[in-house]
Amino acid sequence: MELQRGLSQFDLTNIIVGAIVGADIYIASALTAGLVGPFSIVLWAVAGLFAAMIAMVFAYCSYYVPRVGGPFAYVSEAFDDFYGFLTGWSMWIAELLALPVFAIAFANYLQALVPLTPAAEVAVRALFITALTLVNIVGVRAAGKLNDALTLIKLSPLLLLIVAGLGVFILQPETFIGNYTPPLPLGIENAAHALVLVFWAYAGFELGTLPAGEVQNPQRAIPRAIITGMMIVSFFYLLTNFVLFGVVNWTELDQSTVPLVVAGTALFGSAGALIMTVGALFSVSGSDESGMLGSARLAYAMAIDGLFPRIFARLHPRYNTPYVVLIAQGAIAFVLSNVGNLSGLISFAVLNLAFSFLLTCFALIVLRSDRAANLRGQRILPLAGIAVCLFLIYSTTTFDKVAGILVILAGIPVYLFYSPKQDIHHLKALFLSEEAVLLRRLEVREVYLANLLDLARTVSRRIRQSDSRKPERR
Repeated sequence: MELQRGLSQFDLTNIIVGAIVGADIYIASALTAGLVGPFSIVLWAVAGLFAAMIAMVFAYCSYYVPRVGGPFAYVSEAFDDFYGFLTGWSMWIAELLALPVFAIAFANYLQALVPLTPAAEVAVRALFITALTLVNIVGVRAAGKLNDALTLIKLSPLLLLIVAGLGVFILQPETFIGNYTPPLPLGIENAAHALVLVFWAYAGFELGTLPAGEVQNPQRAIPRAIITGMMIVSFFYLLTNFVLFGVVNWTELDQSTVPLVVAGTALFGSAGALIMTVGALFSVSGSDESGMLGSARLAYAMAIDGLFPRIFARLHPRYNTPYVVLIAQGAIAFVLSNVGNLSGLISFAVLNLAFSFLLTCFALIVLRSDRAANLRGQRILPLAGIAVCLFLIYSTTTFDKVAGILVILAGIPVYLFYSPKQDIHHLKALFLSEEAVLLRRLEVREVYLANLLDLARTVSRRIRQSDSRKPERR
């Protein structure tokens, strides 16, 4: 049974929004407070613009390579398997690093609810990663349905925070003015590194670009959906941070690992702290669940292409999930969650993402064809994307640059060892079919804010249908 073709611009916008917005807002907001203070609000807008440009590059690449999708495939098509492998390798490392970030964040927010000893924190991280690994192995579809049911639980605390915070801004503007003054208390010298940390919150758009063959009128729908989706995400992020830095002074945010709990307490007291904590725990769990499956599928794709150990292509005999990769990722994530810190893990993840994005921008320069498609901006966008990626790489710490180079170089012997092997043709054909790509995108997308858009559209449709059924008065 074939999929029904014809994703609308709204469908694509919804998927892009859902792929980006998750638990990142619960984590990244406080990391920049001690670097640039209230000026963070400007960086959230700039990071959204940067992410939108690179997202457009991905969307256009998916137009030219519609049957496979993903930076690994785009770069392989434009150049060869070696550069495709380096792209997939660096992206896998970046997505792998997100798993311990969420494990640490989960323990931090749980600590705000229930005091934990250091040993208990380690145990919580272990249980968190183990539980999500088992969920991905055993019940991916069931987990997706549960995620849908919990969407309002995850989104409601942030909407409540925004509404209440804007109310305070209207009634007590002096509170906001005081907390935003001065806007740059620490100067501008740390702004570039802070931008790197904020950019991480926008990552995920690379998972939201679908094969263009499934989209109605892709030349118009793809760029419009990307722009609309990024505007929605940016608006949501900006409102949340505007309230956060307006309600709580940046010095207090700098000292906290649970910024939205601090803001919830300032607005609603202990009840607000409880609401924000519960929302964070659900959001962190849902985001890590999707991220764990996405990174496992990337490793699986490279394994069936003969570029990763063949054992990574092994599927569970009953549940048909890449369980070997999932277990390996879980073990690595647990180790990193106990030796790394949030800022360091995020910065290193962005460096690896920027490297894979950089190669993808170069790929579009090779893939583009003015005769084959009239895609607006396809000549200037990859150049702008290259500049953004180089800026992000430059803005990471010296340690990140050195470690990043070593990690990327470590992938070369892996490629040299596995590349002579033949790929697993029957698995590759099945996995990389356009229908399979679309099903996986719809399966793992984060339904966080996107579900709200779906709900609004459904209500609008039913109202219009109801009006059309009413008999006309004579």
